[in-house]
Amino acid sequence: MPMKTTKTIRLLAALCCVCVPLACAANPNALWEIVHDYCQPAAEGAHVAQKCADVNLAGGYAVLKDLVGVAQYLLIPTAPVTGIESPALLEPDSPNYFRDAWNARVYVNHKLRRNLPRDEVSLAINSASGRTQNQLHIHIDCLASDIARALREVGPRIGTEWAPLPVRLRGHVYSAMRIDDPDLARTDPFKLLAPYAASRGQTMGEQTLLLAGAVRSDGAPAFYLLNDHVQPGNWASSEELQDHTCALADRSIEKP
Repeated sequence: MPMKTTKTIRLLAALCCVCVPLACAANPNALWEIVHDYCQPAAEGAHVAQKCADVNLAGGYAVLKDLVGVAQYLLIPTAPVTGIESPALLEPDSPNYFRDAWNARVYVNHKLRRNLPRDEVSLAINSASGRTQNQLHIHIDCLASDIARALREVGPRIGTEWAPLPVRLRGHVYSAMRIDDPDLARTDPFKLLAPYAASRGQTMGEQTLLLAGAVRSDGAPAFYLLNDHVQPGNWASSEELQDHTCALADRSIEKP
């Protein structure tokens, strides 16, 4: 079979398996191939199909609709970045992918045809053991309704330093901290996590993060940053705290 035809079939197979776990496990480079071979070239003017909802060449990221979920999107760097364990994320001039992903929640709202309240939107990145893809991707989607309710209840007790949450989430003990930076203009969650993981003798690859929008008791916008790590029987996938059916959207008030 000609090489060009073989490559085309391989890439089409990759496109068909975006974030379907078993399929993506068979091709851990599927997301990278979509962004590298389609999204970025299309944004640069190449005559290939644009598979992404957005490509920000200056910012170095693409936003892709995941096949899983009614409104789940992924933020994916256009440069090769393996995942949460990548040292590049901790460089002083590294892009703030969480900030870009938070801004990309507009695609979730557009897909749902309503604006979700801040405290119903979340961003998740799984550990190296708890993911199927070898290209960094941040899941942008609704919080699960029970998780949103739990965070509203314990939120007043979440401070600006890492501490275990007083409740278990999905049976796991998450640590949490509050970020009083409403648009992450000065805060990179990866860089908040790194010293905390090191203080416990853990690697970044063992970690998972979930960033949830929040509103403080005084009405100021904030975030709750949640962390778990790989343990026996726990792959550290904070995506478990999201709801890809976005049931919360049925109760959200649509705004113009």
